[in-house]
Amino acid sequence: MHELLTVEEMSRADRWAVARGTSGLTLMENAGKAVAEAVMDRFERTSVAVLCGPGNNGGDGFVAARHLSAAGWSVTLYLLGPRENLKGDAAEMARRWNGAIHALGADAGRGANLIIDAIFGAGLSRPVEGDVARLIDRINEDRTPVVAVDMPSGLDGNTGKARGAAFKAALTVTFFRAKPGHKLLGGRLHCGALLVRDIGIDEKALHDILPSAHENLPALWAGGFPRVRPEDHKYTRGHAVVVSGGVSSTGAARLGARGALRVGAGLVTVASPPAALMVNASQLTAVMVRSVNGADELTSFLEDKRRNAVLIGPGAGVGSDTREKVLALLLSGAAAVLDADALTSFEDIPRDLFVAIQGYFAGPVVLTPHEGEFKRIFKEAEGSKLERARAAAKQAGAIVVLKGPDTVIAAPDGRAAINTNAGPELATAGSGDVLAGLITGLLAQNMAPFEAACAAVWLHGEAGAAFGPGLIAEDLPEMLPAILRELFEG
Repeated sequence: MHELLTVEEMSRADRWAVARGTSGLTLMENAGKAVAEAVMDRFERTSVAVLCGPGNNGGDGFVAARHLSAAGWSVTLYLLGPRENLKGDAAEMARRWNGAIHALGADAGRGANLIIDAIFGAGLSRPVEGDVARLIDRINEDRTPVVAVDMPSGLDGNTGKARGAAFKAALTVTFFRAKPGHKLLGGRLHCGALLVRDIGIDEKALHDILPSAHENLPALWAGGFPRVRPEDHKYTRGHAVVVSGGVSSTGAARLGARGALRVGAGLVTVASPPAALMVNASQLTAVMVRSVNGADELTSFLEDKRRNAVLIGPGAGVGSDTREKVLALLLSGAAAVLDADALTSFEDIPRDLFVAIQGYFAGPVVLTPHEGEFKRIFKEAEGSKLERARAAAKQAGAIVVLKGPDTVIAAPDGRAAINTNAGPELATAGSGDVLAGLITGLLAQNMAPFEAACAAVWLHGEAGAAFGPGLIAEDLPEMLPAILRELFEG
């Protein structure tokens, strides 16, 4: 269930099901019942306030209230706006509720030990203000547990951004598929635990909707992950090259090289300036070191097409020398991962980089900026993190890995994945260099670039979580064997 549906796509899924014989009342009944069951599974029986809005989210709340009351829970229901304003399925579910209906104001739910938020859901189109905002702020301050129906009220389902006040839920129950706003960082921090429940929409709906956003899970890319075959040897598993910086900044390249080697590249070479050759050689064993001085020598070095994937940027230095090496790399036809200084070196002339990426000779290209580097290169990108990454990928003609706790991987064709397994332990020097090396190592093994970037980001997050507190970047590659074994053999 890695597909993510926008609010609009989820509405299409509802209509798809209705057009094929599943009534809207059935979908609403199933949704509200799923919420009630989640509450009963996870909380001791207590007093609960159900806060209902004027739309279908409120209808789900009426159903949940009915099922909880039937199970012996003490339920008080509040409705935003007059009951006679309810329409369609929501009006019918209000009719089926036999209890009292109280006006929803700033004091709603006071004294309850549990809140069910069924006010707005994911389709919120305007900021939350007035009494509802004061209600949300008060409940958040009181820290009364909140179970959100579909999406905590106040959050945009597509972006995860708060529109004014927004509930901080302990549990969110959504239906059929999660939405981008559940996975992007702002929304994720408000949702608490997330449950996705079946309400009677057939999986075949996805074939018509064709969602382009996904949660970054192995199901998205494991089928294309390079596996070692009995007939393989080191030359069939690709040759990754990592371009090193000068004497004082060689460690980043070595971290990238170690990542490429651990993820399965058959050979890895650090292309080192002559002055840094001994520094690099003294620190490397399985990784080879070669003297490569400047763009012209890099061009010559890459004439051997067995050297098929190249990482440049970590510790490379910002300036014309790095720009020239990047352009030489893009002309070589090798798969390219451009990170850190390789991006910042084009801060004043990003169009030159995009033209080179989209040139006739360029191979697959992956850009791996953090937010600061992203803003230097894609100055005009706006919107949510997902929207910005997609726009950047289309503009550059490359896979863009916009890093962070909710890393977004985007392709020029609109495909995108949101990663959710990266913990705070990854916030350590050199962590991004290892990630860039993982992508390079997978590209060297001819994994498709979007899938390679997704796989590397997921493995990187798993490695950090597996090590836990005290992690330094050197630890990340060493966690990979166990993770890969569990992924493919466990």
